[in-house]
Amino acid sequence: MRFRHPDGSTVHLAYCTNVHAAEQLDGVLDQLTTYAEPVRRRLHRDRLGIGLWLARDAARTLTDDPAAVRALRAGLERAGLEVVTLNGFPYQGFGDSHVKYRVYRPDWTDEARLDHTTDLARLLAALLPDDVTEGSISTLPLAWRTGFDAGARERALGRLHTLAQRLDALEELTGRSLRVGLEPEPGCTVETTADAIEALTGPDGPPAHRIGVCLDTCHLATAFEEPAKAVAALGEAGLTVVKSQLSAALHAEDPSRAAVREALGAYAEPRFLHQTRARTPDGTLRGTDDLDRALLPGALPTDGPWRSHFHVPLHAPPEPPLAATLPVLREALAELVGGPAPLTRHLEVETYTWQALPAARRPATRARLADGIAAELATARDLLTDLGLKELP
Repeated sequence: MRFRHPDGSTVHLAYCTNVHAAEQLDGVLDQLTTYAEPVRRRLHRDRLGIGLWLARDAARTLTDDPAAVRALRAGLERAGLEVVTLNGFPYQGFGDSHVKYRVYRPDWTDEARLDHTTDLARLLAALLPDDVTEGSISTLPLAWRTGFDAGARERALGRLHTLAQRLDALEELTGRSLRVGLEPEPGCTVETTADAIEALTGPDGPPAHRIGVCLDTCHLATAFEEPAKAVAALGEAGLTVVKSQLSAALHAEDPSRAAVREALGAYAEPRFLHQTRARTPDGTLRGTDDLDRALLPGALPTDGPWRSHFHVPLHAPPEPPLAATLPVLREALAELVGGPAPLTRHLEVETYTWQALPAARRPATRARLADGIAAELATARDLLTDLGLKELP
């Protein structure tokens, strides 16, 4: 979906296909007709943006076979779909029954992460619509925090420098300008926007014209960051918001109540990691790596609200006594695209947790999942038009 900002520029809205499990190219192609095209039809649009997730094996198939790239591009065009952004965070196995910490491997200390992201950049350059010259890729925030020492940091930043050089060369070859955004996430070595600033603007930081930040509003909320301050700090540091992932976290206002903790327990599940943070009355944050650990007696203070890294559908917040952090999403959008000029032009709805929701809230069929994704995009569309953006055909 495309929107015209009041300044005349185009803002793109997509949904991320990491909600669909596919490791191989044939599975990716099936997604286009099984989910993405039906979502487009539900929204009565001639064109729909998707934030494509290509697992390692699918990406390698494409990079090894130019005919396969042409077939994918043709499939996108037949389905009325376009790609201006890729989700490069999960490497493989994101559809497995147990992902947890595995999603952070390989990290940026590993040559495999550099090679995979380079492949994604080359593919995105080939998939961009003819009238679009800028693309974006989100990636993990260097690494999970444990075991990440000064040597690891040096290796990771060195690989980002190499990536930037490759992106420069790719633009010279194709005329397509691609940028990569580190996605701050709780528990990672880059957990907050302040961490991103520290990592990317230090003496060893990579070139800012290629490497910036992917601002995920669920992660922002889980860390209890204030959108206005976070976005302003990034701008003052000279960092760009390469893309923003529109998402909402799970919020518990009063975790001291047994009913609240019982409701939270329904969201503790074995597939994904749900980092949880508690904010005490004095503003101190404490956290656990997962929601089930937070619910253990005494694990976290209960005299202030909790937030958990569980992407809940934008249009369907949980029933009381829980809530979603939609106010944070609204505030972030106002900062990013509500001003005189957009601070990012790539927006991506990223609710990958549909099948991890409590059983009663999971879509039972493919059609129901398409209904939910369309409803999320409609919610995001309304938020954008409320800010003065105009939806384009």
